[in-house]
Amino acid sequence: MQRSVALAKAFADRGLRDGVQVNSVLPGPVMTGRRKSYLERWAPMHGLSIEDARQRFLKESGIERYGQPEEIAELMAFLVSPPARWLTGAQLRMDSGEVTSV
Repeated sequence: MQRSVALAKAFADRGLRDGVQVNSVLPGPVMTGRRKSYLERWAPMHGLSIEDARQRFLKESGIERYGQPEEIAELMAFLVSPPARWLTGAQLRMDSGEVTSV
């Protein structure tokens, strides 16, 4: 993850010269079709119901719920909106507090 953030920062620095905004969005666990599919395969292999597997992953992540794709989309919509025109080089973590360090 550090490499991708460093790469995005390098692009942001270049973007300043070219008038292009570059920001990084770092989402936590989001309930997508891919995640649902994974849980559907993983749960039976470990003798769990899909709901029990879902709860186990939430507990291990230290979060109350999975994010929704729409929540990430709303952040992305803000990033390309006029109020965000001065925001560049930022790393925006949207993970319900999963990562507890800076």
